[in-house]
Amino acid sequence: MLIGEIADAVGLPTRTVRYYERRGLLAQPRRAPNGYRVYGEAALNRLRFIRTAQAAGLTLAEVHSVVELRDSGTTPCAHVDALLAAKLESVRSRRRQLAVLEKELRQMMERSSGLDPAECTESEICQILQKRPD
Repeated sequence: MLIGEIADAVGLPTRTVRYYERRGLLAQPRRAPNGYRVYGEAALNRLRFIRTAQAAGLTLAEVHSVVELRDSGTTPCAHVDALLAAKLESVRSRRRQLAVLEKELRQMMERSSGLDPAECTESEICQILQKRPD
């Protein structure tokens, strides 16, 4: 497959395929006599893996660490499991933070419904966003 074909097959721009090559996520392809990049099934599988890993929230650096393990002959499953566990904890932490933010926003909106914009002083900028004593 040529670069445009493999990029289309996985839904990526060709510049992203080249970027993955530069980052070491994808092996340099063989070149046709005309200089065009020619990719095989292994490259297609690698690109699909990268897309799936990113969809799971892994960064390119994390994906690279998995790819390096695999390329060195090590099965990366334990490493992937640890990465996913860390992502899951991060998501859970973020959800807790978002729940707190949601509560604060609801309280601000409830407070704003009882405020008179004419009473907003220049020093307050906006009384809705002023911290109120609890």
